[in-house]
Amino acid sequence: MRQNTSIRPLLRLTLFLALAGPAVASQQPAPPSAAAPQRIISLVPAVTEMLFAIGAGDRTIAVSSFDRFPPEIGKLPRVGALLDPDVERILAMRPDLVIVYRTQNDLQVQLKRAQIPFFLYEHAGLADVTSTLRQVGERVGAAQRAAELAAAVEQRIDTVRKRTRDVTKPRTLVVIGRDPFALRGMFASGGIGFIHDMITAAGGDNVFADVERQAVQATSELLISRKPEVIVELRADTVDASTLTRELKVWGTLASIPAVRNRRVHIVGDPRTVIPGPRVAEGVELLAAVLHQSR
Repeated sequence: MRQNTSIRPLLRLTLFLALAGPAVASQQPAPPSAAAPQRIISLVPAVTEMLFAIGAGDRTIAVSSFDRFPPEIGKLPRVGALLDPDVERILAMRPDLVIVYRTQNDLQVQLKRAQIPFFLYEHAGLADVTSTLRQVGERVGAAQRAAELAAAVEQRIDTVRKRTRDVTKPRTLVVIGRDPFALRGMFASGGIGFIHDMITAAGGDNVFADVERQAVQATSELLISRKPEVIVELRADTVDASTLTRELKVWGTLASIPAVRNRRVHIVGDPRTVIPGPRVAEGVELLAAVLHQSR
């Protein structure tokens, strides 16, 4: 049970972002003569990964409660997250750049009053992951390194797209959250957003591609009507063998679904599939392997 409990906050975070709707990252303009920031706070796990990947990790002084990667962040202070930023502590640390979600309006007001620059981030599509990476690089003075990394990520994703272009694309249900050991409280990826884009790039046909939302509340009746051939559950942390066995058994109650009947239900516990950061290409590769493995 402990393992399952540990993944739920991260899943709730992913789900909250998905329900917020699509948008792109943007940044508050920096003064023309502004130097590269030396004291950065990130409340966004995806951007934290970007900062470390482009060499700005040594300038990152605090991260969110949900950050798990890279391992170096284990030594950094935690200053809240999307719904509970510790404004007092953030201000007291005297950052010269704070990475915030666009929906954190109160925090933005406080930062403006304190004249602290911030970078606005919001969940979007797969293409926006690399555009955000480039923007972050420009903002922190690591534009070239960020551009090179972004290009490499795009190339890896494009390689997967080409490899799966002519293969049979299974009708795929992507579950992004549900109650433990039950098919209740279930949400699936809709037809927009980076998770939908990842499945498409990996050679899958999202059963909810026609729903123009990032998340769909999915009942058992709805799932039966959509007839997925593959079910992929995405989780932020690894799942131990005992939990995996119990969670897979839950799907047995929907044996009329082709994916269940043919034993093509997969629980993927890997943050690369749910965090839209610089490791997203690895997530696409992983999903492609799951979708197209030998039956």
